[in-house]
Amino acid sequence: MTDHLKDKVAVITGSTSGIGAGIASAFAAQGARIIINGFGPEDQIKEQISALENAGAEGCLYSNADLSDEAGVNALMDMAAQHFGGVDILVNNAGVQHTDPVEDFPFEKWQLIQDLMLTAPFLAIKRAVPMMRDAGWGRVINIASVHGLVASPNKAAYVAAKHGLVGLSKVVALETANDPITCNSICPGWVLTPLVQKQIDKIAADEGIDDDVARVKLLSQKQPGHQFTTPEQIGDMAVFLCSASASNITGAQLSIDGGWSTQ
Repeated sequence: MTDHLKDKVAVITGSTSGIGAGIASAFAAQGARIIINGFGPEDQIKEQISALENAGAEGCLYSNADLSDEAGVNALMDMAAQHFGGVDILVNNAGVQHTDPVEDFPFEKWQLIQDLMLTAPFLAIKRAVPMMRDAGWGRVINIASVHGLVASPNKAAYVAAKHGLVGLSKVVALETANDPITCNSICPGWVLTPLVQKQIDKIAADEGIDDDVARVKLLSQKQPGHQFTTPEQIGDMAVFLCSASASNITGAQLSIDGGWSTQ
């Protein structure tokens, strides 16, 4: 453990599993104070909080706020302000997925994905930037996906939201360019999270193949490196974006995709 982020307050949405949990662990190892957010069994969340504090987090809180509406976003940001005095690092990571051809795509799924993955980051950034300006330092990190850069069939809502998130990141970067605040997008390819495992399960069920074969099939469709990106790698990149070395990186789209977006 180091104290690179000691006294910094990090709010990480969608952080009770997958990428968000990996980022939380990376920040804990740097001594940050952390608010995790998401859903999961109570005992699992208690175990995660204990692990983060043991890893070096200078305090860790949990919010079960539903970020698909404004009240939930405000509740999360209010918690940070009331308990820790503000937000220094905001990581917008919460997400869901639904796949269907555009003509069959249910409107309610479209709306949920936009609300959670584009509107919620906008609302959280809107609250966080004034706190960062007051503190004289801030980092906004949007987990935007390779689908913020390129498209895939049957993912109209997800691709639209992630492209929108990349655009939002650029605007915020420009608006904070003269402040000690940066805003960047991390764009992972396939990461073996519960969300991606559902897609693997669907391939296995639809084609009558086992899980390992379905994983290789999924990777080979898009990712030349044929390896999953790990939450730990994404966490390390997020830590780097919070370092002094990254103080002049803003408005960037940083790919961790095994060559997917270079094709």
